[in-house]
Amino acid sequence: MSELDFTGRVVIVTGGTKGIGRTICEAFLQRGAEVLTCGRNEPEQLPTAAGRSARFVACDVRDPEQVDALVTAAEDAWGRVDVAVNNAGGAPYAEAATASPRFSESIIRLNLLAPLHLAQRANRTMQTQDEGGVIVNIASVSGTRPSPGTAAYGAAKAGLLNLTQSLAVEWAPKVRVNAVTCGIIETEQADLHYGDAEGIAAVAATIPLGRMGTPNDVADACLFLASPLAAYVSGSSLLLHGGGERPAFLAASNAGNDG
Repeated sequence: MSELDFTGRVVIVTGGTKGIGRTICEAFLQRGAEVLTCGRNEPEQLPTAAGRSARFVACDVRDPEQVDALVTAAEDAWGRVDVAVNNAGGAPYAEAATASPRFSESIIRLNLLAPLHLAQRANRTMQTQDEGGVIVNIASVSGTRPSPGTAAYGAAKAGLLNLTQSLAVEWAPKVRVNAVTCGIIETEQADLHYGDAEGIAAVAATIPLGRMGTPNDVADACLFLASPLAAYVSGSSLLLHGGGERPAFLAASNAGNDG
């Protein structure tokens, strides 16, 4: 059997109705998994691959009771939970000097507390299974470097990386917990952040590999971390950033541009 065959496995992906989350759902469906996803509103079309579709449960992941109902729905449908992907998250631009306390608290609930709630609930089930389970947190380079304009988001993602390490220690050996730390990912909303095609190309040119990441790149990382190929990987952060960012001083000084 292929190491990336998830036939008979049950996967929960939060925020899987669009963007990166949708692609993650489709990747697991393509490889045989039963997939349950959630969002506040059911999409017109659910993630589909290999002639199969994900199931949907309406859920605000910031509400622990709704998260409990989400995991219970997976248990009721398939009797187990093998993989939980904490994908739901994000934040609009907001200057830290003027962001309201209510706004900041909402961002931290979505990007840090919600993943914790799902992880706790999924772990409760996984610990009872002979083969345990895997939790994958979708993190961001905003949690490893300054995040101007999204300070609360960056702080929450930094917390998520530390949470990943702590849970990996507490819940071993039954449950592995890892993070995918994403750099700049080109989704259908990239133009809202980087402008037109010219702006997107200019941003991509700052990345050593010469392009932005894609939702497929993120999905592939999730498949790896959830698979037996990563059987000895836990408490880790897989940096998915195309080589990172060129240091600003290089551009300022034109260093390395001669010859």
